[in-house]
Amino acid sequence: MEASYWHQRWQQGEIGFHESQVHPALVEHLSRLNLTKGARLFLPLCGKTLDIAWLLANNYRIVGAELSSIAINELFAALGLVPEITPVGALSRYSAKNIDIWVGDIFDLTSSLLGAVDAIYDRAALVALPEHMRNRYAAHLIVLTHATPQLLITYEYDQHLYDGPPFSVPEKELKQHYGGTYQLQQMAQDQIAGGLKGKVEASTVIWLLQRKKT
Repeated sequence: MEASYWHQRWQQGEIGFHESQVHPALVEHLSRLNLTKGARLFLPLCGKTLDIAWLLANNYRIVGAELSSIAINELFAALGLVPEITPVGALSRYSAKNIDIWVGDIFDLTSSLLGAVDAIYDRAALVALPEHMRNRYAAHLIVLTHATPQLLITYEYDQHLYDGPPFSVPEKELKQHYGGTYQLQQMAQDQIAGGLKGKVEASTVIWLLQRKKT
C-alpha cells in the first residue's frame, strides 16, 4: 500500500473502511487500560473516525497520525472545530483544544513531536498495512510511544480468499511483532456477521497489550 493508494481512496471518496458508528470494542474495553480522565491517547492512521468525538466527549485528550489531509479536514469539520495548522518538517500539525493530529507519513513522526501518551488505540492501523510493512510499523510504534499500553483491534480470516485491506493479522504474527515487548491478552473474538465486506468469513479480535515488566 503506497501513500498514493490511500490518497486516491480519500480523493475519490472510496472510504468503505470508515465506520458510521463508534467501535463497540472501544466502549466496552477502554476501561481495561486503567486510564484517568484527561489521559492522552494516540490513534495511529486515525482517518476521521467517530471514535475521536466519543473520546473527546468522555474527557480524553487525543493525538493522532493520518496520511490524508482530506480526512483530517473532514474530521475537524465534523467536530465543529477550526484547527490551527502548523507545518513541521515533512508533517503538518492540526491542533485544537484537547486534540492534535499529525498529517503526513507516520514514519516521519518522532517521539519528541508526538509527546507523552498514556495509551495507544489502534483500531485500523496495523490491519491497514500489508505484511511487508507491518513489522516496520510495529517497531516504529514501540519506539514512538515508549511501548505504552495498547488497545488493538485485528481481523482473522483466510487471506487467500480476500486481498485486503483490512488484512488478516493472526495471533502468531502479532506475537512476532509485539511479543518481545508486550504481554498480549486476547479480550474478545467475534465472528463478523455476513463476513468481512460480505466476501469472506472473518472474526474481529480485541487485544490488550501491556508492557512486560523488566
